[in-house]
Amino acid sequence: MSMVATAEVCDANPPLIHSGELRALQPIFQIYGRRQVFSGPVVTLKVFEDNVLVREFLEEKGNGRVLVVDGGGSLRCAILGGNPVQQATNNGWAGILINGCIRDVDEINGCDIGVRALASHPMKANKRGVGDKHVPVIMAGTRILDGEWLYADTDGILVSKMELSI
Repeated sequence: MSMVATAEVCDANPPLIHSGELRALQPIFQIYGRRQVFSGPVVTLKVFEDNVLVREFLEEKGNGRVLVVDGGGSLRCAILGGNPVQQATNNGWAGILINGCIRDVDEINGCDIGVRALASHPMKANKRGVGDKHVPVIMAGTRILDGEWLYADTDGILVSKMELSI
């Protein structure tokens, strides 16, 4: 899959932006991981201060997908750490977008995967296994559906109803 520059995609596709088929997330996420540019089909998950389902997803084969986790924007604990990110890297995930916090930043920054999150936090998450898989999520002012495409680079994050090329 070729890498898509988000700014170029926006410049080249005003009709898709106006129709809502191409959406830009608000610029609230920090960049982590060695892969600053990544893209892939979206898998959605909604949890709150609980990382059991996050870990379960990342134990699966990623096949170039991007896990999009709506953690409710919580800044009270980390729902993603270094071990699951290493597992995601080994399992072929392209990236992870967390509407919440991560921890083990140095370890994550050593992994060849793209990670976006609101911030880092040293406290670990709960382990209840509560959440919703493959549901629409709303984060950074944007509704994201399972199966859509996510494109991330140092300029920002785009979500599209279809795979794009430029």
